[in-house]
Amino acid sequence: MLAVTLDAFTSLDFWIGVGVIAGVYAIFALGLQLNVGFTGVVNFGQAGFMAIGAYTMGILVVKAGWSFWLALPAATLVAMAAGVLIGLPALRLRADYFAIVTIAFAEIVRYSAQNARELTGGNQGLLGFDDDWAELSNTFLEWLEGVGLGDEFLLPLLIVTWGALIVLTAILIPLQRSPWGRVLRAIREDEDAARALGKNTFSYKLQSLAIAAALGAIAGYFLALNLSFLNPQSFEPLFTFIGYAVLVLGGLASYVGVALGAVLLWTLLEATRFIDLPLAAEKVAALRFMLVGLVLILLMAFRPQGILGKRDEMVLGD
Repeated sequence: MLAVTLDAFTSLDFWIGVGVIAGVYAIFALGLQLNVGFTGVVNFGQAGFMAIGAYTMGILVVKAGWSFWLALPAATLVAMAAGVLIGLPALRLRADYFAIVTIAFAEIVRYSAQNARELTGGNQGLLGFDDDWAELSNTFLEWLEGVGLGDEFLLPLLIVTWGALIVLTAILIPLQRSPWGRVLRAIREDEDAARALGKNTFSYKLQSLAIAAALGAIAGYFLALNLSFLNPQSFEPLFTFIGYAVLVLGGLASYVGVALGAVLLWTLLEATRFIDLPLAAEKVAALRFMLVGLVLILLMAFRPQGILGKRDEMVLGD
């Protein structure tokens, strides 16, 4: 018999949890938006950059004894370097081959993390990298006790995640309207024409990929803080495909749409947990994703450009 538990759906815990994971996916998808929506580079390796950033941060803190706050910028630079290294050979390939290479890259990163047990902990996971964050979070929670929110232990992470999302979006929007951003859009619409005008299109695409890698790494830090451990299974290719679902929902070439798409997607995914069906757990989980798929099909049928997208942004160049 079908039943819906509304109490859990209306609780503050539920919405804070949805907000945190939606913020992580929104930051993750900002990089995809920069690559796919504004440059025309179909990047399927974003989960790999996310894993590189998160594991570099974790290894620097746990194995090398770095401060958490120093490890964050260092790991971001490592992820950007990885973006440049994978982009140098792969961006010379045709778009479909580039997509295949980036999927393979993400899987190589994940399997490397799984097998480098001495550094990453393998499938057992890597713990103990978030002590500095926990200290700051507890201080903030003590302050929140004064307003009756001291029990919401994820609230500091929610505030920081969405604060970072707003700052990054505020940086990317004017950057996209700058001459640099206009060259990216020209590449997306007709790379040959942009090259004929004297633009080094390869260099611009490489820059776009490196910035997307940095955004993936930042999303990785927040995912790691949300989980409190690092495990290779957290960086499966499914993460990237859900990131693309966020783009489809929010709309191509819209940074604000990314945030909206992430919130809608994760509200839908998490809200369906409260539909009580007389089925095994794995079948219920499959049905939840089928429901999300149905919503995406309906969106494609009635508003293919997404909620905030435009139809003329849907056609990518060669």
